[in-house]
Amino acid sequence: MINTLIGDFGHVSVIIAFVAAIVASYAYFMASGKKAEASGDTSWRNLARGAFYVHSFAVIAVIFCLFNIIYEHRYEYYYAWSHSSNHLPVYYMISCFWEGQEGSFLLWTFWHVALGLVLMRSARNNKTWEAPVMATFSFVQIFLTSMILGVVIGDFKLGSSPFILMRDFMTDAPVFKMDPNFVPTDGTGLNPLLQNYWMVIHPPTLFLGFAATLVPFAFAVAGLWKGKFTDWVKYALPWSHFAAVSLGIGIMMGAYWAYETLNFGGYWNWDPVENAVYIPWLVLIGAIHTMIAYRRSKQGLSASFILVITSFLLILYATFLTRSGILGNASVHSFTDLGLSGQLFTYLAAFTVLAIALLVYRWKQIPSTEKELSTYSAEFWVFIGAAVLCLAGFQVLATTSIPVYNSFLGFIGIESNAALPADQIEHYTKFQLWAGVAIAILTGVGQLLWWKKANKNSFKDAITLPLMFTLLFASLVIILSNKFDIFSFKLDNPVYITLFVTALFAVFANGSIIAGLVQKKVSLSGGAVAHIGIALMLIGILFSSGYSNIISQNNSGLLYSREFPDEINRDNVLLWRNAPTQMGKYKVSYHGQFMEVKGVPGYVSKELLFRTDDEYVAIARGDIKAKNKVYYKTGDTLDLHSPENTFFEVEYSSDKDTFTLYPRAQVNENMGLLASPDIEHFADKDLYSHVSSIAPEEREWGQLQEHEVAAGDTLILNDYVTIFNGIERIPQVPGVEMAAGDVAVQADMKILGERKAYHAHPVLMIKDQMMGRVPETIEDLGLRITFMNINTEKNTFTIGVNASQKDWIILKAMEKPFVNILWIGTIVMSIGFVMAIVRRKQETGADGKAPSIDKKNKRKAQVA
Repeated sequence: MINTLIGDFGHVSVIIAFVAAIVASYAYFMASGKKAEASGDTSWRNLARGAFYVHSFAVIAVIFCLFNIIYEHRYEYYYAWSHSSNHLPVYYMISCFWEGQEGSFLLWTFWHVALGLVLMRSARNNKTWEAPVMATFSFVQIFLTSMILGVVIGDFKLGSSPFILMRDFMTDAPVFKMDPNFVPTDGTGLNPLLQNYWMVIHPPTLFLGFAATLVPFAFAVAGLWKGKFTDWVKYALPWSHFAAVSLGIGIMMGAYWAYETLNFGGYWNWDPVENAVYIPWLVLIGAIHTMIAYRRSKQGLSASFILVITSFLLILYATFLTRSGILGNASVHSFTDLGLSGQLFTYLAAFTVLAIALLVYRWKQIPSTEKELSTYSAEFWVFIGAAVLCLAGFQVLATTSIPVYNSFLGFIGIESNAALPADQIEHYTKFQLWAGVAIAILTGVGQLLWWKKANKNSFKDAITLPLMFTLLFASLVIILSNKFDIFSFKLDNPVYITLFVTALFAVFANGSIIAGLVQKKVSLSGGAVAHIGIALMLIGILFSSGYSNIISQNNSGLLYSREFPDEINRDNVLLWRNAPTQMGKYKVSYHGQFMEVKGVPGYVSKELLFRTDDEYVAIARGDIKAKNKVYYKTGDTLDLHSPENTFFEVEYSSDKDTFTLYPRAQVNENMGLLASPDIEHFADKDLYSHVSSIAPEEREWGQLQEHEVAAGDTLILNDYVTIFNGIERIPQVPGVEMAAGDVAVQADMKILGERKAYHAHPVLMIKDQMMGRVPETIEDLGLRITFMNINTEKNTFTIGVNASQKDWIILKAMEKPFVNILWIGTIVMSIGFVMAIVRRKQETGADGKAPSIDKKNKRKAQVA
């Protein structure tokens, strides 16, 4: 039965949120006026607060309604049907919430609500900034809530509602013409690649970073609007750190998700959607540095305005890129266009024009200093660093935007066929690598100058020890890698050596700063810790990407198939089931296909599972055990977890160790083979394995060969010795309901394979006076055995055998040296940002005011 109440309530809540955002924006605008400020009239402020509270409650109501239609499987709603299904666990239902565009906009709106409420609460002690900042906040909320409004006036559509009914979305579908109240029994399900725990935590973290960039932007706009050109920095700086760490963690979560889920062999593929988030993060980091420089020396205020505003506008541009459909086939994970491209462009254009117009209008009034920067000035190197970050971002932006150029030129009548680089990884890397070198040098030099007296002699003293440690350690690694084969690579590429040495220098330089602060018993510098994290990330990226080593080379001299691309024929190894193959220093064996069974740890062999008409239900062919504990007995019914997934058991053995991996794959009707790797982690590397191709599920069986046998006979089946032990009557047949008068018997056969003995039990039954057969397939041996008949006169039995090619997979395996340094660097960087947030909040003061002059002087004396 169709339930329209929850959808109607959700749609009304969206409208209320939209209207309340308009009221809050206007009321805060009026509260920011000179007349209201001069008279002390708080009526507009109180109205604005009330409207924002209403907006907040309405947004939460929308979230409740949308999750309800997903959780309760209300497939009368298109959003629930297109993103969820009956068998999804609750945590994947949460993922369904933001898989669609409407849900992701709603998630973004929610984070703005949460941050707005925090700002309103913190403004109780400092009401000067509340009205102008929250006016900007509320204005942004108007645009965001309009994205899910779903109001149609004539031919004009404003937003896409997540509460549209199936019958309204698919008006031309025959089923709804015959029955307007038809409700599907199941949904299409969550995209297979998104059925991962990272889908639960990565999007919320990333969107929190998106949302947090609005706070420094709002303070910058408020500063320009109200003519308070300097005070905004101290309030915006902690929030900029928060936005940077949220966005940075979100980006690296996505990188790790790609690393353990996708089969392109890494964590970063320079996909346009990846780039769209990376660019504003770089600019935001640059803005943080210019704001810090301004707080110290009163230089760089104009640059801070520009970069803070640009970082938010780039977030909007990233949204336009990924959700307008403009990327087309350029990205593997961009959203399709829901008809919102014009609305998204309006959103981007409105804030771009307003922000730039305000900045230009106030430009001459922004205070500047005539103080000349010297080479030994810390601020000079900070500004150089910010410029490098922005240039790195611009290089990525210019190339990523090629589809936008084509679309714009086509819009004005000029045909353009510009294409993205054929090898995007090489294109971006050749510039970004040198940007990494520059950043590593600047993080070391800049920090040394920042914490030491800015003169030539003191700088020489400060840099000597880090340089000595850098050259010593770098020389040791280079010698060990080239002369003694300690590592799986040789560090002999001059460009890679340059990046390695400069990143090491950044580690030791910032480490010396931390050591000095510890010695002086002064609070640690979050910046120095974050810079060490960045340097470690550069080292991890260098070794794991630059020296990634494919060990699954095809040394057979044969092509696996002319239909395969060269990469598969060259960089993959063919593994026949139970046939060990040498691969580098490992002997590798493929031992069959496995599935996940609910309630059973690890994986269960497909040979123990009798599949039923319900793909989520199977019957145990034998006892199912794990770690000597029996979880299901023969004949028990069990539930499968994600039945579309198959795990392939691959055993690696060498002189030093033995381990087993279970790379995953599924054959999807629309997307082909979807493979996910399995990874063995070592201290100095990861062994990364995934399947590139698998044997067809519908295999070709040879002609049926019949054998007449008696109990105790021995025969040869496809070169395997087989013993026929006899037959026995069985009360039940898996997957078949036996009625009174039905009879079933099974043969008992033992087949001696290469690795072990196999027991086959083909079934012959008489049901409803008709003969039926349930064959036994032994995948390891490529045999299908059928109990054909019983000769009661001779007391013999007819066994039919079909032979087939053995099961096989094609596997790709690669070693990624020191990839753990990348993940450790991410954690260290995040810790540094959190330390910086705490420090900036302490500098601002608990009441939202800057500390007194005496406190400032005392702090300067401590760190000098």
